[in-house]
Amino acid sequence: MAATLRSHLEPSGSHDPEGLKAWVRERLASQDGVPHFDGRLMMSAEACATAKPAAVLVPLVARPEGIQVLLTRRTEHLSDHAGQISFPGGRVEPDDRSAMETALRETEEEIGLPRQQVELLGALREYFIPTGYRVVPVVGWITPPFDLAPDPSEVAETFEAPLAYFFDPDRHVIQQDVRNGRLRQYYAIPWRHHNIWGATAGILVDLYQVLARETR
Repeated sequence: MAATLRSHLEPSGSHDPEGLKAWVRERLASQDGVPHFDGRLMMSAEACATAKPAAVLVPLVARPEGIQVLLTRRTEHLSDHAGQISFPGGRVEPDDRSAMETALRETEEEIGLPRQQVELLGALREYFIPTGYRVVPVVGWITPPFDLAPDPSEVAETFEAPLAYFFDPDRHVIQQDVRNGRLRQYYAIPWRHHNIWGATAGILVDLYQVLARETR
């Protein structure tokens, strides 16, 4: 792992949130040649062509003990991805001017985090998921303190996990099953009592690939 990345993520490293923020922004601006887990390989051509645009926020929280990732657990009654660990986000609405605006709006609606609390750093490449969405993961920087007010109709809980935990490639496990007659492969990264899998795990792996490229 690059010395810059290691210095921010390892407990013994120097703590320089502003330096890491600038470095992440620079890395997100140039992703050519970086490996990418492309969900279109698991979808029919028709499903790819009709996939609905959506966006999520990948919130990086600058804590004194290190950068944390803010995640949610969806409620069990939702029609899509019920009970799964996810990033706040949703489909693009007609009034949204960009994927970044969608991510900020959905985050505010779902967990009550004001959009002015989020400093946008850039975005990862589109992530296609077999449920019919093409998702733009927008990376945002959050400086505490902040208060959350999760919408109980959508979010069962919010929690933070260390970014460094997800940046160990030995934890990037590819699983597979069959859905609607098609082989489906996806990443899974267990953390404590949570099983983080599917698009959320895949986006975390993509973030790792972008930040740690040319260093392994």
